[in-house]
Amino acid sequence: MSAAIAVAGALAISAPAGASPNPVADPIAQTSQTPLERQVLSAGDGWASEGTGTTGGSAAADANVYDVSSKAELLAAFAAAGSQPKIVRIHGSIDANTAADGSPLTCEDYAAGTGYSLEQYLQDFDPATYGRAQEPTGPQESARRLAAANQAKTIRWDIPSNTTIVGAAPESSITGAALRVNGATNVIVRNLSVRDAADCFPAWDPTDGTEGNWNSEYDLLQVINKATHVWIDHSEFTDAPNLDSAQPLYFGRPYQVHDGAVDVTNGSDLVTMSYNRFSDHDKLLLIGSTDSANRGDPGKLRVTIHHNVFENVGQRAPRVRFGQVDVYNNHFKVAEDSAIPYEYSLGAGFSSHLYAEANAFTLPAGIGAADIIGRYKGTAITTIANAVNGKITDILAEYNAAAAPADQLAADTSWAPILRTQVHPAQSVPALLQDSTGPIFSAGGNL
Repeated sequence: MSAAIAVAGALAISAPAGASPNPVADPIAQTSQTPLERQVLSAGDGWASEGTGTTGGSAAADANVYDVSSKAELLAAFAAAGSQPKIVRIHGSIDANTAADGSPLTCEDYAAGTGYSLEQYLQDFDPATYGRAQEPTGPQESARRLAAANQAKTIRWDIPSNTTIVGAAPESSITGAALRVNGATNVIVRNLSVRDAADCFPAWDPTDGTEGNWNSEYDLLQVINKATHVWIDHSEFTDAPNLDSAQPLYFGRPYQVHDGAVDVTNGSDLVTMSYNRFSDHDKLLLIGSTDSANRGDPGKLRVTIHHNVFENVGQRAPRVRFGQVDVYNNHFKVAEDSAIPYEYSLGAGFSSHLYAEANAFTLPAGIGAADIIGRYKGTAITTIANAVNGKITDILAEYNAAAAPADQLAADTSWAPILRTQVHPAQSVPALLQDSTGPIFSAGGNL
């Protein structure tokens, strides 16, 4: 490994330009004496604080602190030092769709030599001739899979155990990557913008919905395969400026090139998401793999989601199967002119246990409290003291009043969260979070 990426040092915490984080709302403002990369999740701060807690790479030796500004340096840092604690500090914007020499890679580059052609794919599998319910098979589907595998090898990156990864400056970002905490434990992701994990080769699924749909492969961040003790804090997740709403229609359906923002699946457990900003994304947070119990999800998928801002997101904020998911003190904002069609925020999936308390919902005309909940084979949900457009509202009662009898949900009395920071009144949440989510930087530009 180049010595250029192994640099010891410390980052100080300070406020975003022109604003100060609210010390009542935001623990980051209370721990400024500790360098950002050395901070650990506080005791009692959500499911990731359970048991041994989440410390990431906070104890890293100076030799295992890496400042990186390129894809090659980042991947080398991930590979270094085995499972020893490590800190990785991101400088500048790192693009996943690049070759080993740093040159950009396009979708055409990934498809080269595979025989894949989108034009031919659309011709071969046009439902008008191929069949509305028939799944794609044959040379073009095989070629699509080969091209997709080429992209996956390039953009899918695993964050190892006992790692803290942080953004070091306002422009610190990772674009185009499908990051994963894949079977790892004790990982912290903070102060980082993660953007646009666009799939070059979405798959056509004629059985998805009544008209079929295009399905993409990559999440901005996956917590997968029994990963545990993960803290995601003060980060930004967005598709902007490459929104799915700007993609063309093929087979009469949107050519959707993005999947989830942060998904927690396949038996993963003990995750806290705090003070993040999620924006301009459709399918946001999926917690739970499938309705089947064979992925290891029952008894796992314990996730806390608090003090985040969700702005112009379409659905799954979160959608839950099996897990005990605590959602409190978040602000859900939908603009009148949002490019992302709104479907719902809180999804009650199969055997889910979702507890939503003291959240604020700012909704435009045409979207009401009854629209906040979506039922996907769930039977119960807890909603307490949430505010809709500044008014405390029983959103479960509003949902049930509008739902057909077969779709109504009961109040979930099976559990109550205990691992929490202070719960603020829902009506104060928008102001408390106004300047306290996403990456936090100084007026001078650097941490």
